[in-house]
Amino acid sequence: MKTKFIYLLDIILNVFFSKKYQLIYIVESADWSIRWDGKYITKNINESTPIKSRISTTSIGLRKKIIHFGSVNTFISENGIKNIHKSNKIVLTWFHVSPNDPRVKFIPELNKKIDIAHTSCTTTKAKLINFGLSEEKITVVPLGVDLDLFKPAIDNDARKKVRKEHNIPENKILIGSFQKDGVGWSDGNVPKLIKGPDIFCDVIEKIATKFPLHILLTGPARGYVINRLDKANIAFNHIFFKKYTDIVHFYQILDYYLICSREEGGPKALLESMACGIPVISTPVGMVPDVVINGFNGYVVGNDDIENKIIDIIENNNNQKVIENAFGDIKQYDWKIIAKRYYTELYEKILSS
Repeated sequence: MKTKFIYLLDIILNVFFSKKYQLIYIVESADWSIRWDGKYITKNINESTPIKSRISTTSIGLRKKIIHFGSVNTFISENGIKNIHKSNKIVLTWFHVSPNDPRVKFIPELNKKIDIAHTSCTTTKAKLINFGLSEEKITVVPLGVDLDLFKPAIDNDARKKVRKEHNIPENKILIGSFQKDGVGWSDGNVPKLIKGPDIFCDVIEKIATKFPLHILLTGPARGYVINRLDKANIAFNHIFFKKYTDIVHFYQILDYYLICSREEGGPKALLESMACGIPVISTPVGMVPDVVINGFNGYVVGNDDIENKIIDIIENNNNQKVIENAFGDIKQYDWKIIAKRYYTELYEKILSS
């Protein structure tokens, strides 16, 4: 009911109250990743550039605007590409291309309909070109992170306090996984394989034979991972936070953040972990090859022998220098900087054309 109300309100705003806005950023209805992208981008665009923008859950009623569809889901459905009034200029973000993605069949039509295709990483750019999207239309601008929010714990006492509040032992290695990796928004007992929950569980089960582990999970649809951890008798917490910003406290108490995805556009967890001073161990997906220098500001592990590589990382424990390097590198991904790049590399090009 709330979602329907917001949708109807957005239509009214589009039709009657959008004269002062030049940019409308289309988000998904769920209060999840894409909506937060839109909030950060439009907020910083409004504060630091000449154009005015806002988010919306629909493009209905828009005329003579730059419409940025924040995900391919907001522009392409099973029935095809949405019909947008010809007076608008269109930017489409496509974060990652899943195996057998049915939407790639619409790429020849996309070449005619969109002005700019945006993606967050060079890996996805290469895949989109391979599927026939015009290279001239594609611009890579990475995701950002709120460095006013995501930062290391104040001190070790603060870290211990949060662990104690959630009954997480100090003498265990705490590994985090905060990414939604089940199908749907309910229990998530069916794994969303592009997010690699099966790889994550295989890895955890192997390294749990070498080290005392505790796993920290957050978010919806984690049933598959929970069932695997229960079956393997590996200790874990699954925490639902009241608001997105609460996630910072849970990053801050980790020893490592583990990404085992097969496909990604980011993930945001990569940047958020680095900003919080937590070493990231990841498969080479999404933004990882663009951001992480293996052994310098994080760890990249290939899919071959991944468990033993992670065991070596934990045993060598060279994390302090990695944390310091990551903290230096993360500054270029502040949303204040990234949003300006959205303006200069995407929107300004359209405005001047």
